[in-house]
Amino acid sequence: MSVKIRLQRHGKKGKPFYWVVAADARSKRDGRYLEKIGTYNPNTNPATIELNLDSAVRWLHNGAQPTDTAKAILSYKGALLKHHLDGGIRKGALTQEQADAKLAAWLEAKAGKVDAKKDGLSKAQAAAKAKALKAEQAVNAKRLEDAAKAEAEAIAAQSAVEEVEEAPIAEEVVAEVEETPVAEVATEEEVAEVEEAPVATEEVVAEAEEAPAADENNEEAQA
Repeated sequence: MSVKIRLQRHGKKGKPFYWVVAADARSKRDGRYLEKIGTYNPNTNPATIELNLDSAVRWLHNGAQPTDTAKAILSYKGALLKHHLDGGIRKGALTQEQADAKLAAWLEAKAGKVDAKKDGLSKAQAAAKAKALKAEQAVNAKRLEDAAKAEAEAIAAQSAVEEVEEAPIAEEVVAEVEETPVAEVATEEEVAEVEEAPVATEEVVAEAEEAPAADENNEEAQA
């Protein structure tokens, strides 16, 4: 029976979560498996990997073939290195203590790299958060400045209106217009002209009455 070490998908839609399993190569991807040897969560940064190192190495010793993704996970967790070191022990190239020391040193260096990556991500997130906070504070300060400016302009406009309403210039102008004698003088002259107008009318009437007499004298002279 051919055995494969592969991923079996679990989790919700859009948020996959995988089991690392040893399964018959003829089984479906998400079907029956022989042993669950770890988990892989790609939703975190960095990805979270849990692996039973001894079980993974045992399956490798028994000839199990990992898929490409499973092989990357086994390499990341040191399973492939331990499998290689165990081969050296079997051949007599290494002692068990030497293999264990090499594996421990490698795992320690790998853990340091992972921690450094986590620290870098934390610092980047903190810097991004500080930058966003600074931008938000700048926007709020600008908004407050604009509001204060608008309020000052409104107060200045209201003060200008009140000064115009309370100005005494309008009252002085009204008083001067009310006290001016120009209109009264003009009215008296007009009244005088109207009163003298009938004189001219009597003269015109007198001329009209004398006109027939002149016509009669002309007729008698002709006769």
